[in-house]
Amino acid sequence: MLLDPDGAPWIGARDSDIALFGTPAGPQPTAAIRSRWMGKPIGAVTGVRVAAAHNGELLAFRLEWDDANHDHSAVDTTVFSDGAAVLIPVAADAPVRTMGAPGAAVNAWYWRSDDNARGHHVVAEGLGTTRSLESEPVRARGVWSGGRWRVVIARALDANTSEPIAPLRPGETTGFAVAVWEGGHEERGGIKSFSGDWRELRLAPVALARR
Repeated sequence: MLLDPDGAPWIGARDSDIALFGTPAGPQPTAAIRSRWMGKPIGAVTGVRVAAAHNGELLAFRLEWDDANHDHSAVDTTVFSDGAAVLIPVAADAPVRTMGAPGAAVNAWYWRSDDNARGHHVVAEGLGTTRSLESEPVRARGVWSGGRWRVVIARALDANTSEPIAPLRPGETTGFAVAVWEGGHEERGGIKSFSGDWRELRLAPVALARR
């Protein structure tokens, strides 16, 4: 039920409106990307509504944002899909703006509208260092209607992997950030809207917690 954006766990859930900002072109990892986007507007989506809940096994985030276009295919190099991600720090001092740093990894769970029934799981230690992990611990689902996306992205609290991933335990606190890609604006990779510095999330020590 947590994976259904319109499911019962989300009815009346406490949520927060979070402002989003375009990522700067200057720090992007390749000259081609920097040249393509330098001086151009980045970050078509300027805000997202976020709620979070866990059931002792999964931590789920529901993201909602306005999007007049349903960009859900990526059939060639000129067509891009909408997407969203949740970023969690593995190390407390991991910088969010550069997707971590050497020795200070971040863990990202993301969803793409052209692969709607599947979540993706990655870790990074700086821009251009993203590597994919076994995706099974991450699940996602999105629904578009009335010019608005409602997307749930969830990860198992206990994800068995040798890679550095974010520790998640009820009763403890973690940071989080969110990102959204507007496919109709040709956003992909590091070109996106994001929420800036880490925000605090406490996982309540109960069967179902809501933020």
